[in-house]
Amino acid sequence: MSWGDDNAVFHVVMNDEEQYSIWPDFKAIPPGWREAGKSGKKEECLAWIDTVWTDMRPLSLRKQMAEDAARQARQPAD
Repeated sequence: MSWGDDNAVFHVVMNDEEQYSIWPDFKAIPPGWREAGKSGKKEECLAWIDTVWTDMRPLSLRKQMAEDAARQARQPAD
């Protein structure tokens, strides 16, 4: 098996920042990543990622931006 094998099965994986990737079934998922609920051929997995990963910003950045927006909303207008 190899990454380029048309018959290889992949898992969609996600890290703590909610960033997605694919990982081959024949290898152990590396630390810091977990299965995201989809497996199949490479193109299927990549298509699924295109559908579900609509905001490419890391989770920590999204949280910080939301906190900044909430803080600005609480400040009185000049």
